[in-house]
Amino acid sequence: MYVCVQSSQTRLLIKNGRIVNDDNMFDGDVYVEDGIIKQVGKDLIVPGGTRTIEAKGKLVIPGGIDPHTHFQFPFMGSKTVDDFYQGTKAALAGGTTMISDGLCGRTKDEPSLVDAYEKWRSWADEKVCCDYGLHVAVTHWSEDVEKDMEILTRDKGVNSFKMFLAYKDSGLMVENEDMLRIMEGCKRLGALAMVHAENGDVIQHVRIVFLDL
Repeated sequence: MYVCVQSSQTRLLIKNGRIVNDDNMFDGDVYVEDGIIKQVGKDLIVPGGTRTIEAKGKLVIPGGIDPHTHFQFPFMGSKTVDDFYQGTKAALAGGTTMISDGLCGRTKDEPSLVDAYEKWRSWADEKVCCDYGLHVAVTHWSEDVEKDMEILTRDKGVNSFKMFLAYKDSGLMVENEDMLRIMEGCKRLGALAMVHAENGDVIQHVRIVFLDL
């Protein structure tokens, strides 16, 4: 799922910059119309009235993608300070034009993954300043979870799911057998499996035996 935020400037020409792509760098111009790059090259012919930015001596690079953020994220009794407005506003100021936010809205006693997804969308849609997507944390395995993952992938555009192997006794930590089921589910759906790769049992043991917590 990607939400596109259109620019108020419909035509833009960036002239004489050092254009940086994944394979090379070269001096040239970039013409943008309705938020879409239409031409890249030298001495471009563009419509009259196009806004022009002189970029000589500057780098012109693609917008960055931050693949893992947490905005207005409720987590273990706290909440991150930046909401979707402040976080994505700061992202754009730093050249990041796309974020993928981590959704962690379900334990065994909470609503479905689809309900959690819709809740996150309601928080984000009215605030975001840039393009965004969501990846979804899965905390256990069941037939309902499997159905939700299918709906999210098929109908909502979600293409990645995350598993916590830390935070034992919090309702978030995924046991090994469930982790394997979730990974198999991701494979069937063609989705990316992400892992918060710690050992919750070892951490809990250290807390109890060595730290007396």
